[in-house]
Order: sequence, then C-alpha cells, then structure tokens
Amino acid sequence: MQTPMDIDSVELHPIVRPTQVSQVRASSLSALDISLSQIQSRSGTGYVYDPAMMAHAHPTEDHPEQPERIHIIFREMRSQGLHARMRSLFFGPVSRHHAMLVHSEDHWDKVELLAHMPLEDIRDSVPYYEGLSLYVSPGTTHAAKLSCGGVVEACKAVVKGEVRNSFAIVRPPGHHAEPDEHMGFCFFNNVAVAARVVQEELGTKRVLILDWDVHHGNGTQKAFIDDPSILYISLHRYEDGMFYPGGHFGAMTSCGEGRGLGYSVNIGWPEGGMGDAEYLYAFQRVIMPIAMEFAPDLVIISAGFDAARGDELGGCDVTPAGYAHMTHMLSSLAGGKVVVALEGGYNLASIRDSAVAVMRVLLGEAPPSCPPMTANTEGTETVFQAARVQTKYWKSIKAPPFEPETAADPAAKHLPSLLKEHRAWHLYQTYKLHQLPFADQELKDAFDGLVLCSPDVFSAKNLILFIHNFGDLHVELLGEATCNVNVEKSYMMDASNEMLGWAKQRGYSVIDINVFSHPVELSRDYVRETTSLQRRVITYVWDNYIELLQNPRIYLVAYAGAAFPITELFRARDVTTHLKGVAQIVGQSQQPASIKSQRETLDWFVKRHLHRVGSR
Repeated sequence: MQTPMDIDSVELHPIVRPTQVSQVRASSLSALDISLSQIQSRSGTGYVYDPAMMAHAHPTEDHPEQPERIHIIFREMRSQGLHARMRSLFFGPVSRHHAMLVHSEDHWDKVELLAHMPLEDIRDSVPYYEGLSLYVSPGTTHAAKLSCGGVVEACKAVVKGEVRNSFAIVRPPGHHAEPDEHMGFCFFNNVAVAARVVQEELGTKRVLILDWDVHHGNGTQKAFIDDPSILYISLHRYEDGMFYPGGHFGAMTSCGEGRGLGYSVNIGWPEGGMGDAEYLYAFQRVIMPIAMEFAPDLVIISAGFDAARGDELGGCDVTPAGYAHMTHMLSSLAGGKVVVALEGGYNLASIRDSAVAVMRVLLGEAPPSCPPMTANTEGTETVFQAARVQTKYWKSIKAPPFEPETAADPAAKHLPSLLKEHRAWHLYQTYKLHQLPFADQELKDAFDGLVLCSPDVFSAKNLILFIHNFGDLHVELLGEATCNVNVEKSYMMDASNEMLGWAKQRGYSVIDINVFSHPVELSRDYVRETTSLQRRVITYVWDNYIELLQNPRIYLVAYAGAAFPITELFRARDVTTHLKGVAQIVGQSQQPASIKSQRETLDWFVKRHLHRVGSR
C-alpha cells in the first residue's frame, strides 16, 4: 500500500539536456574539489575543549587561574571562524594507567581524594593549598583529569596522523606538577603524561617539549631529568632562582642527570621585560639549532601566555606576533607534528589574542611581519651564557668557552688560580693560616691551598668554620666590542680578609674552606661533578678534623655562594651536637641554604641560624 507523500520533503532535480552534461560534470567536479579541500582543511588542525574544565574555580575569591581563561580563547576562536577550519577531537578524563606513567600512585590518590572533600573542608584548607600555590574546589579532580586527558588525545591524534597539528585549550595547567607533588596551579603534568603515552603506546621515539611559559616547568624537567629521549627546553624568568618556582633547578647549568645530561636546556632571564626581540634571538641562536640536531618525532609546546604583553604576573613583553613566529619555527620540525598545550597566562585579552595568533599559524597562515628589532643587553648576554653551557652537549651550538687549561698558548695561566695562590700566601703572612693536608688525592688536586687552618686549631676553645667561594672581581672593560679588561682598573674584592681579622682579634681559631675548587679534569657532567667535590670536601673536613676536636664551641659562618655545601653538610651529618650556631651572609641575588632534614634538625636550625643580606 502506497503511503502519502509530503511534497515539501521531496528533493526536485531539474531536467538536464545532453548538451549540458559536460557542464554539469565540470560543475560537479569543481564542487567535489571544493568539498575535499574543505574536508582536508578541517582535518588539518585539531583542537580539544570542554567547558566542564571551568568547574575548577576558587571557592572563596577571584584568582588569576580563573575558568574564563579557556572560555575566552574558545569564544574568540569561534568569532573569528577558526573553529570551522579545525576539527574538534573527542576526549575524556585521563586514565589512572596513563597518569601513572609519570606520577606516583600516592599522587593520583591525592588528586582523587579532592573530589570527596566536603565544601566546608575545602574552605578550611585554603591556607594549606595556598602554601602550594594551589586552590581546590568540588570540580577540581574532574577538571584536572579532563585537562590531562585532552592533551593526551591531542598528541595521539597528531602522532596517528588523524590531524596535522592540534591545540589543547585546557585548564588547570600542568608543567609545575612533579611526579609526586601538585603545585603552582597544576595537578597533573599534562604534557609529560602525553609524551609518555605516545612513546609507550604509539612508538614515538624522540619528543621535544618547548616551554615558553614565563615560569620554569620544574615538574616537566624533573619527570625527564635522566631521559635522553625527551628534550626539554624552557624559556623563563629565573632571576638567580628568586622567581617562581624558585631554587636553582631552572638555572642554565641545570642540564639533566645521568643519561639525560644535556637534554634539559634552560634559558633563564635575569629580569622581566623580555619581549619578541629577546625570545626570537634565543630561538635563532640556541633553541632551533639544538632542536634540529635532536630531530624530534613530535613537538609539544607548553604554551603559557604569561610572558605576553599586558600580563602583570609575568612582567614580560611578548606580542601575539612573537608567539606566532616561535610557533612557525617549531612547525618546521617533526614534519609539522606540533601540539600546543595551554599552560599559564592570566591577562584575558593577552591570552586570547596570543592563542588565536598561534592557531592561525597551525592552520597554515604566515605569521605577521615584525618591525625591526634588536635584543637588549641582558637578553643577548643570557643567550650567550646559555650557549656556552650547551656547547658541551650539542655540536650545532657555536659558543666555545675559553678554558685556560686547554688554551693554545702554553704561557696561559688560570687567573682564579693566581688569585687563590696570592690569598693563601697573604693569609699565611697575616694570620699564620696553614694548609690542611688531604689523604684523598682527588680532593688534594681540587682544593690544594684552599682549606686552611689556624696553628692552634686542635687546642681551640672557640672555632669558626668559615665556608665561602671565590671573591668578586670588579673589572673595567676597555670596550664592549672586545670585552678586553683594563687590568690597571680591576680589583679583587675579598670580604673574607676582614672576617678573619675579626676572628683573630677575639682569639678565635679558624678553619677556612674555599669551595671554589681549582680546575680539574672533569667529564661533560661538569656541574654535577663540581657540586660532588664540594659535598666531599665539606664532609671530609668534618669527619677528619672537626670530629676529632676536644669539644670546642664551633660556629659555622658562610659567605656568598656557600649555600649548597651547608645544605649538604646538614643532610649528610648530624652537626647539631657540635655547632653552637650558623651565620649566613648572602648577596642580594643569592639564595641562602635551606635545610631539609629531620624535624629536630630543622627546629635547631631555625633557632640558631642568623641570615644577613650584604650590600651591593
């Protein structure tokens, strides 16, 4: 039985005459070409976004890491029609198995438990989590898992060839999250987990993680500290370890450990205000040569936009055009397999405009032209120093350091060694300080003439254990073009001389340790071996001399860069039974020792520790 037909639902076709067939075919083929072009364009760049990630919100106040950060990017992407040229990627929360490729089980459980905290407990815990630079809410766990899962899917889609590149519009960010600790607005390390997933499941061999967030990605570097298959490069404000997250982990000399030595590259700016000229200069001189030598199979950008112009928290000056050019350069690697994962960025207008500029490059548009620019003095010096460090690990970096012990001229003499010899002679002439002998030949070679003592040290009633590094050289340059030193107007500033004079006047005996060792034959792991020597010399002196003294009152005085030896001494030995107190004098850009020992030791240190900052 025939059913009635709705005339409005019938698609009517015009009658086509034979003479029109070729025209119709041509028209159809043209339409087909346009359709295929649209499909290819749409599948070329993927993106991940889910408004459920906005459920992570501070329970009591406005916060820089606010939900609107991702919504404003997505809204601008739609208003400019970019979403029509991109492919939305389906994703879900990160699995426990994937997260634990980077994080510990304890870490996973900590984040899971947040979902079960009563609202009253969440409000009461605000001070605790602020100590970790975090906040939590009922939606935190799900948002954090979605954020990580989104970056994982964005990377998998690129590696599998489903899209050419992708942008993950996610929050909370991830690069501060360490394998066993959440911190710095971050809960799971999104890019680290994603990198491990594509390595484990899809056979990706080499991954470059480029982190241009204004803060150092301590969690990402720590996750891959000894892994040569992951190259981590970070551009960040460092300021001698005083800018968040703090410490010396983001220093230029922090280059990895073990088999991963050389695969952590840190370019740490000494101050804010760095902009397009400085960032692009670093890309041209250090980042791209190293990245091309590494030859990654996938590039992941930890794209924090808090170095953007207008972001007061970051205090830098990178424009959307600057971010576009950096993305364009990175897109030349790995056959264009690039994943951009949102990290920080707290000025809504800045993060919106910068993210969209990056998206346009991913879609194949050329970056905007830049005006003439020149990197400032601080920026060029930072890049030069970073290159000097990396030349030990990468053949493509041409900034060979001048090492006196390998100089072509046999008459070359290591200048610090000359000054140390003069200091040892001066201290003998003035205070009758003698050299302490070493049975360890390696320590003797490294610290010969650098560990001195008063002649009455073994009968001392009051002893100062004085730990310091090399003095400050104040030099005048003949000109910026050559950087040659005007020797007649250069000086050695050694504040230790005044300290030793004070001790002699009051009848104190002294053990004087200069931890700035002589040049010795080191492997490529220079920083690690140097700190190992410092650790060994301080414990050697303690075990072989100070432990043998007949109960004198011992005061530890540290000057300038002696924070690491002090920290290691407290970690390796129970010194509280011998010491009466600790005094530290540090420069304005230096960090004092931080004691991470048992509770009793920490309590002792807090009560008997004096910290002073020296003048410029």
